[in-house]
Amino acid sequence: MTARGWFLFSLMGVVWGVPYLMIKVAVDEVSPSGVVFTRCALGAALLLPFALRKGNLFGTVRTHWKPLLAFAVIEIIGPWWTLTDAERHLSSSTAGLLIAGVPIVGVALARFFGSAEHLGARRLTGLAVGLAGVAVLTVPHLTGGDVRSLAEVLVTVLGYATAPLIAARHLKDVPSLHLTAACLTLAALVYAPAAVAGRPDALPSGEVIAALAGLGVICTAIAFVAFLELIKEVGPTRASVITYVNPAIAVAAGAVFLDESLTPGVLAAFALILTGSVLATASTGPTATATVTPGAPTTPAAAPAATPGATATSAGTVAPAATAEPAEITEPAATEGPGRGARPVPWSTRQTSRADGRVKTLTGLPEERPGSTGQGDG
Repeated sequence: MTARGWFLFSLMGVVWGVPYLMIKVAVDEVSPSGVVFTRCALGAALLLPFALRKGNLFGTVRTHWKPLLAFAVIEIIGPWWTLTDAERHLSSSTAGLLIAGVPIVGVALARFFGSAEHLGARRLTGLAVGLAGVAVLTVPHLTGGDVRSLAEVLVTVLGYATAPLIAARHLKDVPSLHLTAACLTLAALVYAPAAVAGRPDALPSGEVIAALAGLGVICTAIAFVAFLELIKEVGPTRASVITYVNPAIAVAAGAVFLDESLTPGVLAAFALILTGSVLATASTGPTATATVTPGAPTTPAAAPAATPGATATSAGTVAPAATAEPAEITEPAATEGPGRGARPVPWSTRQTSRADGRVKTLTGLPEERPGSTGQGDG
């Protein structure tokens, strides 16, 4: 990846490694709908003015409303609620660890969507190594959940794996600011009624308010713009590999801020996850170029012979030039072989090029006089 790609990848690995902790804190006092609404409303409030100032926001929405709607539903409206609701019963670290299955699902879905992104042995190995690291982290933490919560996380995984493919295939020409602002605004409008109906009776605590603010500003507004830029920079499959780094960041944050213990298993998982991320995001190498043998045809079908002085248009047709200047053409030798070249033949108005490249002199034509048009009898 490029330096810009690595910067965005590192930023997203950290920024989307902490939402699980913030969601866990917020959902203790605020309903899942209220958490999603606040997160989306804050993000939209921050980004919408910049998107409007950039211009053509409404034109972008009118032109790309179908993929925009699909992206908003699959990436935000559905998964954010299912993840938040699941964390009422699952620990934040468990939720983060389960989300790390996104790259594996993304690889399978990329083939289903017909993605041309190449996955070599090195990148597949990286995905496998990263998954092993996630397994090392996951096994000790898969406690306290129920079937519904695990199913909700699975829905979130499917959404997170599918949405980047939609963005890369149908929204790559849409500015990231327009895409993010439009989707967050729609999600906020969708969840506003449920958030009002389920609002808490008392003002949430300062800790919950801080968690909601962090979710809306850092983990939504800033993170979404960076994530969409990451997709454009490295592709959807590589971009989804950040979900290997996210759970490691979540566990590290718990150790630093919540005094959770760092076991040897956690340290080993760190090494596996980071190694897998490096391999899974590795470049596939330079693209091979074809070697063209001199004299060999470069297209399956022979192109029509062009009239001297004519120019080729973008539609593939040949357009005559405004003025035809005498040109010099090349006649191939009767028998070509090593060391034999082609000799130049001066062009004359009484000569014409044949389909096989030879030049034939026309005879029996009336003599042209200076100033004549070449029509009629002279």
